[in-house]
Amino acid sequence: MGEYIKDIKILKEIIETERSKGKKIVFGNGCFDILHVGHIRYLKAAKKLGDLLIVAINDDQSVAKLGKRKKVVTPAVERAEILTAIGCVDYVITFSEPTVERLLLELKPDIHAKGTDYTEETVPEKDIVLSYGGKVAIVGDPKNHSTSDIIKTIQNLYEVE
Repeated sequence: MGEYIKDIKILKEIIETERSKGKKIVFGNGCFDILHVGHIRYLKAAKKLGDLLIVAINDDQSVAKLGKRKKVVTPAVERAEILTAIGCVDYVITFSEPTVERLLLELKPDIHAKGTDYTEETVPEKDIVLSYGGKVAIVGDPKNHSTSDIIKTIQNLYEVE
């Protein structure tokens, strides 16, 4: 079972200790507002790339700032708890910025795993990752699942006629 780390300094120490043991660090990120099979496939594929999977999730305010929804469905602390219960996730941390550049620069994971809605060239943090010697990997199944689609399906199921 994973662990929700609220302090980046603590997570950085954990990563440095694991790296000194020869462990490969993989980093993934996203909102994970309503967990679905696409998320699970992404996380499992990311974990296969290394020994330790760190997942950064957008905090509640940054989810709203992304413009997909006015607010979150599941609060960040609950999303973190859900993700830490998934066997392939080792650590979860939240972030408030539009991208995970700051976390990548501080943690310097070996691999930054992104979903198939990106290509290696379109990953926003690609240059940051390459600047410290890391690699970008595209993982998961085709982007056939989304939280927005799930919300629309639920709305359509309960639409008042």
